[in-house]
Amino acid sequence: MSKEVCLVIGAGDGVGGAIARAFAAEGMAVCVTRRARNLEQLDALVESIRGTGGEARAYGVDARSEEETVALFAAIERDVGPLSVVVFNIGANVQFGIRETTTRVFTKVWEMACLAGFLAGREAANVMVPRQKGTIIFTGATASIRGRERLAAFAAAKNGLRAVAQSMARELGPQGIHVAHVICDGAIDGVFTRSRIDDVTPLLDGDLILKPDEIATNYVMLHRQQRSAWTHELDLRPWKEQW
Repeated sequence: MSKEVCLVIGAGDGVGGAIARAFAAEGMAVCVTRRARNLEQLDALVESIRGTGGEARAYGVDARSEEETVALFAAIERDVGPLSVVVFNIGANVQFGIRETTTRVFTKVWEMACLAGFLAGREAANVMVPRQKGTIIFTGATASIRGRERLAAFAAAKNGLRAVAQSMARELGPQGIHVAHVICDGAIDGVFTRSRIDDVTPLLDGDLILKPDEIATNYVMLHRQQRSAWTHELDLRPWKEQW
């Protein structure tokens, strides 16, 4: 129960998985979540962490559900230990032209990328504020700071999440809670990008694409920062990315 505990909401074989492995390498007990119907996708991640001597647990949770999110935090605090780090890493990057964006699509994207982030942040605050310490990190995107064609729903949700993070940082910082928002500005190596690019090898070799393990390194850095010099917003992009 003395071990630090990290929760990654929205984990898989990309950035979320890399973040989980990075914190596990720091000696933390790591808890990872996905929707219950996709829980088997976490098996490989959990086993890889355990295979290196780390501690990992998987939970099937609909992060949009207030009831399930509250229960998740209660279960971790009861069964694993006090949470030191909570990372909200749900993307919901879908593309629809504005005339094809239905109310259902817009609402679902907002629920996944903004409402769920608010719920995670609120519950993290509920357990961290009494202890006067902890780190809450939200994963953002280029859409967090500007919209573009076919991304109205995604940009609205990510802009909203950024506003939630800013508000939380102002409120919780003086109470000892480090709240950070990380903008991943550029394509990230993973299933989504590889489904759109035939061969990512030249991009990886030239460091022209964001690498999940390097993103994760920065999340650990944010948690380890001394409070006299906390970072709230950090933008990460490949060296030749236009911005």
